[in-house]
This record gives sequence, structure tokens and C-alpha cells, in this order.
Amino acid sequence: MGRMPAPAIAALLGLTLAACGLPLPWSFLTALPLAALLGYAAAAPTRRSVTARVFWAGFGYFALHLWWLGAFLQQLLGAAPLVIVLFVLEAAFLAVMAAVAVNVARTPTGRIWALAGGWVILEWLRFLGPLAFPWPTLGYTLLTTSAIQIADLGGVLLGSVLVAFTAASLAHAWTGRQQQGRRPLAPAVLAAVAWAAALGYGVTRTPSDGPEQPMRVLRVTFDAFGRASGELTSEEQFSAQTAASLNRPPGSVIVWSEGAISSPGTRPATGQTIPAFPGPGISGIGGYEQLTPPGPDPIRQPATYRQFNTVASLDAGGTIQSMSAKARLVPFGEEFPFRPILGPVYRVIETSLGFTLPSMTPNPNPTPITLNGVLYGAYICYDSVFPWVARALANQGAQVLVNPSNDGWYQGWGVQQHFNMGRVRAIETRRWVVRSVNNGVAGTVNDLGQPVQTVDSGQELQVLDVRPKLLNGTTVYMRLGDWPALILALLMVAYGVRQDRRQATRVAGVTERTGG
Repeated sequence: MGRMPAPAIAALLGLTLAACGLPLPWSFLTALPLAALLGYAAAAPTRRSVTARVFWAGFGYFALHLWWLGAFLQQLLGAAPLVIVLFVLEAAFLAVMAAVAVNVARTPTGRIWALAGGWVILEWLRFLGPLAFPWPTLGYTLLTTSAIQIADLGGVLLGSVLVAFTAASLAHAWTGRQQQGRRPLAPAVLAAVAWAAALGYGVTRTPSDGPEQPMRVLRVTFDAFGRASGELTSEEQFSAQTAASLNRPPGSVIVWSEGAISSPGTRPATGQTIPAFPGPGISGIGGYEQLTPPGPDPIRQPATYRQFNTVASLDAGGTIQSMSAKARLVPFGEEFPFRPILGPVYRVIETSLGFTLPSMTPNPNPTPITLNGVLYGAYICYDSVFPWVARALANQGAQVLVNPSNDGWYQGWGVQQHFNMGRVRAIETRRWVVRSVNNGVAGTVNDLGQPVQTVDSGQELQVLDVRPKLLNGTTVYMRLGDWPALILALLMVAYGVRQDRRQATRVAGVTERTGG
């Protein structure tokens, strides 16, 4: 029987890594397959083969972790295979990182550390730019342990550092034994100490106390594709949500999901009244605003529109008190980058859909919305996977985080992945998270990232009366952001360079003694 090809082995290691990274009880074991992956890639005979192994591992990793996007594309465009483009793109980013790492460190042990540090740095880079998509981040795998509480010190990326450092330590120990006949234990011992410190820190965290704010959240089950295609009218959704919002506990604030209020033609403004809205409450408001009217020949000079996606606070009479627009847009969903290059591709898709793909304008400076003297850090759907959004709102005084969302686009474990990432925003800022959603997980998460009241299934509209606590205070992560994690990632790369130099010195010493 022939030996398995290197790309197949690498892809299998990537699949195993993804399996440990899914929202399952054993996700904390992620460092083990990552160690095997780092060791296998670093041991490749040439720089090009290191890069190739990382590419194929990345392809397997993203293919399993994000398989549900294929189901989404099938339902939207009837073209599930298009998701392979995303897998290739994300794997290519990992390969580029590996290409840099093998030029920084050239021995197997040096490469292990350069790849581990580079992996974390690449995760940080995936938070940035028009193609930002930070979905599979290693730090989220710590959610099944108390170690995730270190997120208030350095964000989810500090968790990624712990996972990557542990993996590199294990791979280093194995590689050192293979090369030198002995097992270097110092990094592994340090990793064990780091785990003990993280777990100890986590178990000592206790929920904070503060005044309660009664709220009612909804989990609705409207067909997102039907709403987008016009098969489901906004009036039907509004009426159903209004009925579910009545007869609330005294002082309760209603929370509706993303886009629950439709405002066609014009962008809503502060002071505008939404008739029949059962305030006081918070709701997503979406639609299209007309930028230019049609010309004399409407066929050749049609009106132009721009999509908007906002969240607003409304008083008891339905009057908008404050608003904030979505901060991070979904690539190729709410914004379509590189139009000069990808214009022909977009036109093919637009022809298939029968309408123009409109790009939204992101909000680079999200601010809290106010209602009855309370500051709410409201951010919309995809914003919840970007730590800087919740961090910015908490730094401006938000007392509770509110996440109107729409998970109707997702399939399979994509729904649970999205919810779990939002749980870490609660830890990073030590704020409660309140979530109202279409076809996802609705409810509350406390400041330890623990679900308190949630509902995640059912075919009928469901309601939860929740009592999140209004909290203040500042965490280390709110002050320093991702810098602690980035510095530690760079130190891993530097340690890899040091391993190279030690190896070179050792070889030179042996050569001198033997007269070679």
C-alpha cells in the first residue's frame, strides 16, 4: 500500500483541527491537532513544501469549520461549489504566512515557533480590511474551560496565544527528541504553568452586581430569503412582533432583531416616529434610501439607492431617540469590494438575482444608544465577531451590550458558532449581552460569558423576559486591546529565530571539535 501524499496528510490534520474547534465539549483539546500540524509542516524538506502543507491544512480546516456557507450559497444562488473559493482564499492567507515564517526561521524547531506566532498574527489580520472574516479563531475553543476568562486581559486573541503556545511547545518537544535524542521540556513546562495560571484566574472570577433592567427579547422564525425576495412582507413581520411585545413586565424594554423594522425609500432619523411600535424598545431598522431620482429615461437612467442597516432606541410613543449604524459589513453580502477587478463577476451574479448588488457604508465610530437614561452598546449581527466594536461601545460607557441579529442565513453549527463568539464579547468587556434574533439563539449572557436565559429552537415566535444587570468598569482588554496578544505572538516568532541561532551555534561547535 502506497504512502499517503503530503497534501492529503496535511488536509487530514486540518480537518482534525477544525473538528476540535467546533462548538463541542472537547474543543479545549485543539492544541493537540495543532501541534501535529505545526510539527508536520515544519518538518517538510523544503520551504515550498512547508508552504504547501500549510495551504492544504488550511483548506481542510476551513472546509469543515465553514461547510455551512455552502448550504447558504446553494439556497441563495444555487451554487454551493462557490464556497470552495473562500476555502482556497483563506488557505492562501495561511500559506502566505507560512512563506514568511520559513524565511524568518529555517530549522524545524524555529519554524514551529514562527508558524505558531504567525498563526495568531494572521488571526488578528483577519479582523482587518475589506475581506475581514475572523470566524475560526483559536481562542474561542477555550469556551468550555474557565481559561476563557483571560479574555478580559487580552481579548479572544490572548486565548489563541495560549492554544498556539501550547501546540508549539508540544511540537518542539517531539521535534527536539527526533533531532537530538532528547526532549526539550522547558517550553512545555512553561505552557503547563500558563494553563494553570489561566484556569486559576478563571475560577476566581465571579459575576458582578448591578441594577437590573427588565427587557423582553424575541426569537422570530421568519424566512430570511423570503424577506429578501419579497415573499414575506415587512408588515407581516411587524404585526407578529408587535403582538408578542405586548403585556410586558413594568419598566420592560422590548428588543427586536436586525432589520425587524423596514424603512423603504428613506433612512430613518432621530425624532422620527414609527407608528404602532410597542416602545420603549430597541430595534434593528433596515432598508434602502434613494440617492438620486430617475432621469427622463428611467430605463437608461434609473434611480440609485443605497442600503442601510441601523439599530435605534425608541420611546414609549415609538419616537426614535438615538441611532447607530452597523460597524462591520459582511464581505460580498453587504459590501462588494474590488469592483474594478470583480465587476464582471458581480454582473453575472446580479443577472442571476435580477437586481443590483448594493453596497452599504460601514460605521467606523459606533456609539452607544440611549433610552430612559441607560446607555446601551447596540451592535448588529456580524459586528459581534469583531471585538473592537463591543470594546469601543463599553469604553464610551455602555452599561449592557445589545445584539439585534439575523441568523436566518446560517445553517448547521454556524448558528452556534456565531452565538459563542458573542459570548466572549461579554467577557472582554465584563458586560451582559442581550440578544434578539431571527432563527438563532436569543436571550442573555452574563459578564462571565455564561448563558443565563436562552432559547434556540422552535418553529413559532418565542419570547423571553430577562433581567440583565447594568454594569460599569473597565477591563485590561478595554484599555490595551489586542496588544498583549500581539506582543506574545511576536515573542513566539522571536523564540523561533533564537532556536535557529542556537542550532547554528551548536552545529558550528560540533564542526570545530571534529575539525570538519
